[in-house]
Amino acid sequence: MKLSQFKFKLPEELVALEPPHRVFENEDGTTEKVYRRDECRLMIIHRKKQTIDMFEKDADGNDTDQYLTFRNIIDYFDEGDALILNDTKVFPARLFGTKEKTDAKIEVFLLRELNEELRLWDVLVEPARKIRIGNKLFFEDDGPMVAEVIDNTTSRGRTLRFLYDCPHDEFKRELFKLGSAPLPRYIINKRAAEADDMENFQTIYARHEGAVTAPASGLHFSRELLKRLEIRGVNLAFITVHSGLGCFDPIEVEDLTKHKMGSEQMIIGSEACSTVNKAREEGHRICAVGVTTLRATESAVGTDGMLKEFDGWTNKFIFPPYDFGLANSMIVNFYHPESTMLMATAAFGGYDLVMEAYEKAVDNGYKFGCYGDAILILDD
Repeated sequence: MKLSQFKFKLPEELVALEPPHRVFENEDGTTEKVYRRDECRLMIIHRKKQTIDMFEKDADGNDTDQYLTFRNIIDYFDEGDALILNDTKVFPARLFGTKEKTDAKIEVFLLRELNEELRLWDVLVEPARKIRIGNKLFFEDDGPMVAEVIDNTTSRGRTLRFLYDCPHDEFKRELFKLGSAPLPRYIINKRAAEADDMENFQTIYARHEGAVTAPASGLHFSRELLKRLEIRGVNLAFITVHSGLGCFDPIEVEDLTKHKMGSEQMIIGSEACSTVNKAREEGHRICAVGVTTLRATESAVGTDGMLKEFDGWTNKFIFPPYDFGLANSMIVNFYHPESTMLMATAAFGGYDLVMEAYEKAVDNGYKFGCYGDAILILDD
């Protein structure tokens, strides 16, 4: 397929800048936001029936005027079904420092640690034209956190050596104190990251640190909803995919076969394989929560349709047409035009049906992006 087939007009006001929330007024006149991550809207795509549901049903099966919310997702899963969830943990990757001598303000986006002993990190810097090998960056006015640029990796990429002499755990703790939630640029360009974002931009089941962007489709799950799913007999299989920025890289070729995805580290253990393969053998629903999870499972599924243990990297790029080997349902967000996530969604749900769903979403004011609304794609 072609890049231009994934263009559509997304009104700016439909990009969610914060999660679903309610605002309450206190007795003293101040207001307080209470975030309700499972109260986003939910759209259901039935890929075999070629139908789309947006509203709750009455006793006769007719649409009401009440939009489905993510909490309704429990109605679509039964005992023995399996949800595959990405338990990566986002770290506060966005830092701001100043360049020596000029005091120019520099944004440093941490990507990954290259060497613990030498304190080497792979980073992106902005504005990159001001940062050269040998420059020193200061992250506190009078503090000890200083970094030296020792290499150029890409046009915006640099290797930094942090000049901080202490045990590694202390160094990481102090470094992360200086950082903020690595919200996508489409949010940061509208507002600064806030203290609440470090919690909101994290799934409630996050365990293994290493992501620089949240697996957004998992942000909708609350502890109460997960518990209700478990009580219903739905099994949870956790894998780890350290979500990177490759999904946000602009596609610069019209022919999608020529686009190269950035690599993400992924780990699939025996416990997850056992849970998922049992569900498959028994004919139950297997739901991939998010595009990162889908890419990972498609990288690790065998020719027999069973999930295999995996510890490595994947750069799988999924776009239509694609023959999926494992999941038969999927939870995703509404994504931006020409994004790799939209392409994976269209591959799973069917291009025409997904683009119809996106048209309905725009017409009905659904929210897009990591803090936006959700889609459940079912194989029925």
